[in-house]
Amino acid sequence: MGIVVKQSFKNTISTYLGFGIGAINTLFLYTNFITDEYYGLIAFVLSTANIMMPLMAFGVHNTLIKFYSTFKTKNSLNSFLTLMLILPMFVVVPVALIGYFGYDVISDLLSQRNGIVKDYVWHIIIAAISMGYFEVFFAWAKTQMQTVFGNFMKEVFHRIGIMLLLFCVYLGYLNVHEFINAIIIVYVLRMVIMKLYAFIIRWPVLKFNRIESFRAIIKYSSLIILAGSVATLILDIDKFMLGQYIDIEEVAYYSVAIYIASVISVPQRSMHQILMPITANYLNEKNKVALKDLYQRSSLSLFIISGLIFLLIVLNINQLYLIIPEEFSYGLTVVFLISLAKLYDTLLGNNNAILFNSDYYRVVLLFGVLLTVLIVILNMVFIPLLGIDGAAVATFIAIFIYNTAKIYFVNRKFKMLPFTKESLKVGVLILVSVAVFYFWEFPFHPIVNIAFKSLLIGCVYVFAVYKMNVSKDITGILKKYLPIK
Repeated sequence: MGIVVKQSFKNTISTYLGFGIGAINTLFLYTNFITDEYYGLIAFVLSTANIMMPLMAFGVHNTLIKFYSTFKTKNSLNSFLTLMLILPMFVVVPVALIGYFGYDVISDLLSQRNGIVKDYVWHIIIAAISMGYFEVFFAWAKTQMQTVFGNFMKEVFHRIGIMLLLFCVYLGYLNVHEFINAIIIVYVLRMVIMKLYAFIIRWPVLKFNRIESFRAIIKYSSLIILAGSVATLILDIDKFMLGQYIDIEEVAYYSVAIYIASVISVPQRSMHQILMPITANYLNEKNKVALKDLYQRSSLSLFIISGLIFLLIVLNINQLYLIIPEEFSYGLTVVFLISLAKLYDTLLGNNNAILFNSDYYRVVLLFGVLLTVLIVILNMVFIPLLGIDGAAVATFIAIFIYNTAKIYFVNRKFKMLPFTKESLKVGVLILVSVAVFYFWEFPFHPIVNIAFKSLLIGCVYVFAVYKMNVSKDITGILKKYLPIK
């Protein structure tokens, strides 16, 4: 786990930096510099683009990692990489043409509930293309076991850009329409920089030789478009559907709550970047012993780290909502439900990497189709009844069912579970911490209260994890960086 821990640590730092900047943007700058209506519009545009992203990438960001290590000669590898660069264009070009000739129909459809969306269809398409090709170039770097710069671009770059643009709005240099245009430019620029970095690591040599596994590659890429869309769909289809059922201002309230809860997934996002290529190698080498070890250790490490973040969010959420505009407090229930769903996500470890890179990737497609139908139905039922809370309920149920199905399937086919007895110990620690600290408040200003309470919770949790010695990886890090005896 050496390279995993090393790059995951660096990725975690950059990801938290990005989330910290994003938190300032989401909780304070957007809520004070942009009206709720336009904040909701921006959330809708970027969420819709994110839903389209796997289609625009044609699944290449997963295909690159799965098949890269199977090519043993330079000519075959270069031909494969050439195909990976060209393949997304078979989707990008038709989508762009449909957008051009069907603009009026598409814009009328998306703006039925909120007319403000009508003029921003091209923003969605351009953002989706930029996001898609960014993931392709990031995957290119991952195959060379280089994830740190790409993770910085994925998590930090665009958030810094948006922060600067928000201040430009505040200072009067940009109006809100120019601001939205500039956001799309930031995503395009991010893609271009990632492309340059990926090509510096490994310069493309265009080869159009016949690829022996061509049919398998195309089949995998075609199927993985849907399968790879599932995780994105779960967290973004709700925002899209909210825009069809309720006033777009409430999408902004929901987006803030989702952002708060999504901080829990930061370690998972960071570790996932390096787990994907390593898992693919173990599968290609049929090294089941190493695969099981990676499965359980990644699950436990992520559960411990994300468990602490879960506690810091849930136990401080009431105080946090006292320092942002009052109307955003409607998202309190959303935070609780999505936080639980995110915590369950971490228990899966590298489960997704196993499924996406094994011969059973087709089952992810099946699960994805079923989940897509389920989550759409759940949102149609619960959003009209409960508003943004209904979207959270639908997302929680869908994630619980989806994750449970994936754990069951991996256990059935590979005879291994991500859980160990140490996982149970960590789960008990989290439950006890919630019971002890939820009603514990210091009589200070909310910001001071959050700081003191977080320090107390962190010290107690870290000390308990160290004393129980539930994870050799985590204990080793604590011994190295903290003065714990």
